[in-house]
Amino acid sequence: MPATKVTRQQLEQIFSHRIQQLYHSRVGHQPDRVSCQLFDNKLAIVLENAISRPLQLLAENDRKNLAQQVRLNVDAALKPELVQIIEDVLGVEAIDLLTDTSIESGRTGIIAVLAVAPTDRDTTFIPPVKLETVSADGDR
Repeated sequence: MPATKVTRQQLEQIFSHRIQQLYHSRVGHQPDRVSCQLFDNKLAIVLENAISRPLQLLAENDRKNLAQQVRLNVDAALKPELVQIIEDVLGVEAIDLLTDTSIESGRTGIIAVLAVAPTDRDTTFIPPVKLETVSADGDR
């Protein structure tokens, strides 16, 4: 069976799904939407509604600084797994990963700087992903 090449759009969809799965399994909160855009040796990712209910509660009760500090620590804890997803899917090294979260807007931005610009990947090298539908409230 001949290998097929994956388009950038397909790679972006794979990223979106894998990142939603990561946040759902590790943080217990799945972002409503994950947008990914590849360009040259950079990958930009935006997560919508990325703030969990406990962090929202802190922010609503004059504990915004604490909510921001907790989120910074969550982002740092997830960094190795995000790097692994990027490297697995693209097959290139991520040399830097920059993240920031706005408690006010509920968005998280991630920029990955890659060692080289990825080429279209052969699907035989992309680790299989179990595609499942997971709603924002965690129902499957």
